[in-house]
Amino acid sequence: MAIKLNDIKSPVADELDIFEKKFKQAMKSKVPLLDRVTYYIVQRKGKQLRPMFVLLSAKLFGEISDKTYNAAALVELLHTATLVHDDVVDNSYYRRGFFSVNALWKNKIAVLVGDFLLSKGLLLSIDNNHFDLLKIMSQAVREMSEGELLQMEKARKLDIKEDVYFEIIRQKTATLIASACACGAASIIDDKTMIDKVHLFGEKIGIAFQIKDDLFDYGNHEIGKPKGIDIKERKMTLPLIYALSKASSSDKRRIINIVKNENDNPKKVDEVILFVRASGGIEYATEKMKNYRQQALDILVEFPDNEARKSLNDLVLYTTERMR
Repeated sequence: MAIKLNDIKSPVADELDIFEKKFKQAMKSKVPLLDRVTYYIVQRKGKQLRPMFVLLSAKLFGEISDKTYNAAALVELLHTATLVHDDVVDNSYYRRGFFSVNALWKNKIAVLVGDFLLSKGLLLSIDNNHFDLLKIMSQAVREMSEGELLQMEKARKLDIKEDVYFEIIRQKTATLIASACACGAASIIDDKTMIDKVHLFGEKIGIAFQIKDDLFDYGNHEIGKPKGIDIKERKMTLPLIYALSKASSSDKRRIINIVKNENDNPKKVDEVILFVRASGGIEYATEKMKNYRQQALDILVEFPDNEARKSLNDLVLYTTERMR
């Protein structure tokens, strides 16, 4: 039976409603244009996975506090800022099926809105003397930037090996989920060893989450129609990296040439997808994802056994079994 997000949310459902109100308040500005843009952003919110990780990680160790709400708002403000900036960097005009901020208000305003959200997050921590949360999230933003630049550097030559791929996704994706979990725990306890363990739990599931995302690009009978978006954007993901590592020299040259020079040709993109499938790239990446998921679950059992832990267990399964 499929895990439902509403069931996962149940231990923190009331707290999520409170968080939403606090988050909207945190985005307020005296500038009408900013208010219009931030209102648009709030209306398009996703599944709220990161605030859930914050609140559930906090509830592992005690009752949710004002500091926990500030932690969740900080994570979401910085995450939203990075998404707005990413859309500018990627020239992307859609986000979750809606027009992106840069599509509606152009790049200059989008960059400034991202800067505003970043500053609001920093000030939220400083004004409440939550310097421990600020340190955790500042390190995450640094790593996310480094991961993005590392990916850009490697995309020029398409020479990404598996170890580099894992470092990129650890920095780009996993570090934010890890920081959300760590901030949640740090809002309740001050045991550094335990907070670091919660951070590691978040990192493991963050890596599994990204591999799952990469698998969507190739599709299968469970996921549906292949998309090939990563191939079109010249992103070297785990299924392709594995397939190339097993390919003959001629096949490797042919596939890399398609990704580099013919990635706007749908037939050629399909050729890459079929090559990856035939090479066992899907199965290999799926096994790696399951391995990281299991590492996350193994860490999770070391935490207090309560309803928050059960929901985190289900959230781990949800993020790796989701259909989109």
